[in-house]
Amino acid sequence: MPTWTLVLIKRILEITGKQTLKEVWPSLELYIHGGVSFTPYREQFKKLIGGGINYLDMYNASEGFFAAQDSPDEDGMLLFTQHGIFYEFMPVDEYGKPSPKTVGLKEVVTGKNYAPVISTTGGLWRYLIGDTIQFTSLNPYKIKVTGRLKYYMNAFGEEVIVENTDKAIAAACEKTGAVVNDYTAAPVYFSDNSNGAHEWLIEFEKEPANLQQFAYELDCALKSINSDYEAKRHKDIALRLPIIHSLKKGIFCAWLKSKGKLGGQHKVPRLSNDRKYLEEIMNITL
Repeated sequence: MPTWTLVLIKRILEITGKQTLKEVWPSLELYIHGGVSFTPYREQFKKLIGGGINYLDMYNASEGFFAAQDSPDEDGMLLFTQHGIFYEFMPVDEYGKPSPKTVGLKEVVTGKNYAPVISTTGGLWRYLIGDTIQFTSLNPYKIKVTGRLKYYMNAFGEEVIVENTDKAIAAACEKTGAVVNDYTAAPVYFSDNSNGAHEWLIEFEKEPANLQQFAYELDCALKSINSDYEAKRHKDIALRLPIIHSLKKGIFCAWLKSKGKLGGQHKVPRLSNDRKYLEEIMNITL
């Protein structure tokens, strides 16, 4: 988990007085990550580790080991098709239907969001993992994780998923020099006085010089990534500029701790289609 590994690396550097992890472990050459997208954290890891190492993405869970990146230079993870797991793939627009359709490997296409459904030698039968994936290659079969079925924003028809926001955060950081530790976002609903918006809670490792400029760059990146979001932002018809709050460091950890979910594979929900998580986090005080 990149989020918790960052905590570990910073503590190691604090104890040793070193500037980079390569000074502590000169032979370090590989970091295997999973659990959340590595995209928003890549530059921060490069800075903290120092020197070039390989990064490989893995997709494994309690239910099975599904895929792993077989080349650090290629996008996508190689799908394990001979590891005692039978795969079906449910198009995400089928989710929630009484009898959702699924397709097999012969029918999948690249660039479309699916929810994996697995049957395993361990006893799971047509089990919905809860993740969403896209195929990046069909020969061989390679996938990338794009988000979670329940973590998205579509209050206004914008269909924003975690992959979109991770990329947008990375782009905004690159434009403004900011460094983000963690974030969550939720909709602001229409009122009598204004139209909707997305409200973001962001814990910065390094704050941007201008938070409004960060919001602008984030918005521009989302519009370039997601055409549905761009349509809803056109002339502020449905969505106005994102609302950004910079959180005090430690708020997200305090919220996870309040839920009994500090550490391990637990993570802050990136997106929500309601305001429950966001308002809970905003009410946390240190």
